[in-house]
Amino acid sequence: MPDTDDAPPSRRDFLYFATASTGAVVVGAAGWGLMNQMNPSADVRAEASILVDIAGIAPGTQLTVQWQGKPVFIRRRTPAEIEAARAVALDQLIDRSAENANKPDATATDENRTLDTAGEWLVMVGVCTHLGCVPIGDKAGDFGGWFCPCHGSHYDTAGRIRKGPAPRNLDIPRAEFTDTATLRLG
Repeated sequence: MPDTDDAPPSRRDFLYFATASTGAVVVGAAGWGLMNQMNPSADVRAEASILVDIAGIAPGTQLTVQWQGKPVFIRRRTPAEIEAARAVALDQLIDRSAENANKPDATATDENRTLDTAGEWLVMVGVCTHLGCVPIGDKAGDFGGWFCPCHGSHYDTAGRIRKGPAPRNLDIPRAEFTDTATLRLG
């Protein structure tokens, strides 16, 4: 009987190896696809956090940016706007919660709604808490802040609901200064 170790590979051996290799590639490709589908999509990763250049925002003006599919109002308030917001007592507010992701469970005082201690920077998600409309700003409404013309919600200079059907203050997203001219949302 001839020694099988020295025999050349047969056609059957080739078919076994080719079939096993093809099966391994198919299983690997299917496994890769299943694992890759669990990763967040590129648009979700891109919008998780954005940097905004705020150097050109003058006092009394507002910049609106798109973040996670929603408008975000970045307002650099004037001393008069800050003073008006800080003069409001909590018992005059419909919603006494700050709705601030940076300061959970805080009350709706102006100091708890602004990004800096001086109160100059106010960053809010620009979506009315009544039915999701976008309020107009630039000293609109009865309280000099934002006004939702769709259903008549009035927000003050700190983005707090003061009159109308909206049940909550405008939300404050997670935000921080990375330097004096850049703001990170998310």
